[in-house]
Amino acid sequence: MITSLSIKNYALIEKLSIDFSKGFSTITGETGAGKSIILGALGLVLGKRADLTSLKNKEEKCVIEAHFEISKYNLLPFFEANDLDYENDTIIRREILPSGKSRAFINDSPVNLQELQELSLFLIDIHSQQQTQELSDENVQFDIIDAIANNKETILEYQSLLKSYKSDKSKLNSLLKRQSESKKEQEYNTFLLDELVAAQLKAGEQESLEADFEKLNNVEIIKESIDRSLAITNEEQIGVMHNLNEIKVSLQKIASFSTEYQSLLDRITSVTIEFDDISDEMNRCSEKLINDPEQLDLISQKLQVIFNLQKKHQVSSVDELLEIQANLENSVLELGNMEEEIAALTISIEQKTIELDAFSTTIHTNRLDSIPVLSQKLITILETLGMPNVRFNIDVNTTETYFQNGKDELQFLFSANKGTDFGLLKKVASGGEMSRIMLAVKAILAQYSKLPTLIFDEIDTGVSGEIAIRMGEIMKEMSQEMQIFAITHLPQIAAKGNAHFKVFKSTVGEDTQSELKLLNGEERVVEIAQMLSGTVVSDSALNHAKALLN
Repeated sequence: MITSLSIKNYALIEKLSIDFSKGFSTITGETGAGKSIILGALGLVLGKRADLTSLKNKEEKCVIEAHFEISKYNLLPFFEANDLDYENDTIIRREILPSGKSRAFINDSPVNLQELQELSLFLIDIHSQQQTQELSDENVQFDIIDAIANNKETILEYQSLLKSYKSDKSKLNSLLKRQSESKKEQEYNTFLLDELVAAQLKAGEQESLEADFEKLNNVEIIKESIDRSLAITNEEQIGVMHNLNEIKVSLQKIASFSTEYQSLLDRITSVTIEFDDISDEMNRCSEKLINDPEQLDLISQKLQVIFNLQKKHQVSSVDELLEIQANLENSVLELGNMEEEIAALTISIEQKTIELDAFSTTIHTNRLDSIPVLSQKLITILETLGMPNVRFNIDVNTTETYFQNGKDELQFLFSANKGTDFGLLKKVASGGEMSRIMLAVKAILAQYSKLPTLIFDEIDTGVSGEIAIRMGEIMKEMSQEMQIFAITHLPQIAAKGNAHFKVFKSTVGEDTQSELKLLNGEERVVEIAQMLSGTVVSDSALNHAKALLN
């Protein structure tokens, strides 16, 4: 429960510090006195976003600090999970700097707003008038039923599984779409791949084939040229080899006379050896030259296949064709892998469908069991709140759709009077009836919730007199299990509190400030009398106030 709240430099509050006790506390004050400012400050502590408009003095920082006694609420796992220091007296502090930056601390450890918001779910429920209107929302109605049905853990497991199921479905749909698109191209791609595979391409073979083609295609010219070269080389009297040998013999005669002549002899000897080797090579080339039309035709055909493939795929080399072939093979392989993945996802989805249906059945059964309990508890409380003929018709029906909280659709119908048909809450319930129904719901949920603190912000809208007295009594009964605050304009409710706080404005020079004060016995009598009769307090109002307090 919240034990104290201090506010500095927030809205109309310059500085405020107040302690709270367990039980039922009421907060009163004239319209515009600053009750919403107190709730706004508390909202910042609980993780709501802030801006510079929150600062009373734009040159100084705003600091809001709240103390919570949490020893009875099993929150140690939360602190350990978020690496925070656990203290039975936990302090949450929020600071808004003049620069507009905001900082949050839990037991002096800096935290982000998400962590603050998560912790706040275990600490306080602030019920606003807007929430009363949300009572007609189907999700809120499900939350009420599921709290009584003890479905929380089951729904969390269901939601985790549903998230995985939807992820699998999304992946499957994407794969099926890709598969459908791929299959449209698959036949053509397979044809292209078969064509490339049949060509039996090898890296670098085009250059070799083109060289062989040139030889075979010009074999006669080549042979004639080589044979003529050999004839010139080897002719007995005037052949190149004969003349080289003659030169060599001549130089041998004078080589001993000078190193210069010896050098010439060495060089001619080298030329002779090299030319002899060239002659042998020409002989070998000549011997290998064969006019082979069949081989020429085969090479021509292979080159034509390569040229055609290059033209079709708009490339200029065999290496590029081989790269295209590899890509096509990967495409075909990918389609095969896609089919395996589709099969695996299909099996996974089928299994998760079975598990989701099992969770949904459990959730549905628990809801069916809880509805009579909820209806009877609501009727019992509402009868004491001046609605003796109230009836509820609550039906949950299973569908084929997986919603976030199961497969059920809900019909939450209401009738306040005998002889009237059931109708939707938002259509047939008045503002006063909605307030009473919401109080009854909160009173029932308090029996199932372990939440430390509940704040009612004008839940008494649309009621008065004896009904207001009974609403105050119900909130006081609830305060035996949890800390209850009621912000109210009704003296009947204000009088039921164990503690009574008043919000009021004061003027200091040219400055207007909001303040919060714990009233003593006499001040409380006066405040309730003023709520009854206005600013001018009559004796009868004072007596009535005392009677309400007693």
